[in-house]
Amino acid sequence: MAGRRASRRGAPAPARLVPVSARATVSILLVSAVGAASFLWPLFIAPGSTLDDVATAPLILAALLPLFLVVVLAEISRGGFDVKAIAMLGVLTAVGAVLRPLGAGTAGLETVFFLLILAGRVYGPGFGFVLGATTLLGSALLTGGVGPWLPFQIMASAWVGLGAGLLPRARGKVEVALLVAYGVLAGVLYGITMNFSFWPFIVGLDNQLSYIAGAPVLENLHRFVVYTVTTSLGWDIGRALTNGVAIVLIGPAVLSALRRIARRAAFGQVSAADRASPNHAAAGRGAPDRPAPDRTGDHDYRQ
Repeated sequence: MAGRRASRRGAPAPARLVPVSARATVSILLVSAVGAASFLWPLFIAPGSTLDDVATAPLILAALLPLFLVVVLAEISRGGFDVKAIAMLGVLTAVGAVLRPLGAGTAGLETVFFLLILAGRVYGPGFGFVLGATTLLGSALLTGGVGPWLPFQIMASAWVGLGAGLLPRARGKVEVALLVAYGVLAGVLYGITMNFSFWPFIVGLDNQLSYIAGAPVLENLHRFVVYTVTTSLGWDIGRALTNGVAIVLIGPAVLSALRRIARRAAFGQVSAADRASPNHAAAGRGAPDRPAPDRTGDHDYRQ
């Protein structure tokens, strides 16, 4: 018993289960560049330019959604997203779309981001990126929340899932602490990022919180910081605390469940075999090979 416990403690942290291909990485970088430009372009416009988020946001949405599709197609063509991984993406998207209205942003309480963080942690940055996008899109369609803010929410939530998948490996309580810290940080950064999507359009023209078209970047950034601290920081802290508390209370159980499901589903096993053996398709007409059971991480949170 002691030997088995020691071997578990010495086992490496579980790897990401849906790896990101080179094509998907390029697609994610491209989408992120477009997304960053969609948030930050008001800082770099010429004086006297007219801003109209109602006109520009639908164009951004129309540009972003095909690029998100490219990410999915790149993963499918590589084999990282097999049918079972896509099914899991659909299930988690549905769960997240239902969870989000439960908080509805009341006092900053957001009940969806902890799931994006945990799923991105388990299945990797590519999966987390797509899940963040599909969850916010699905929630908007479910609740009728489609509007000029939607493309920005899609982009910001996709970054939350992406960042969770890029966290360094850890196990047990260290992993939970890492995820709590990330959840708190992501909760605040999500709010700050979303402020950029509407701050230039809603504040008056003659106060210290206002955006000034054509002003130096540092001056507008100073105004933005004052605006954020004055108006939304309390809500952002509420979102951050919700993430942290949810991860502490149910994070270990959800992580173990997601990893157990992924091991039993053996995401990508067939595609990997196809690449290794040209005759796998013919051999596959018989009984499929069962992957060796991997119990790494089963007891990470019971030590």
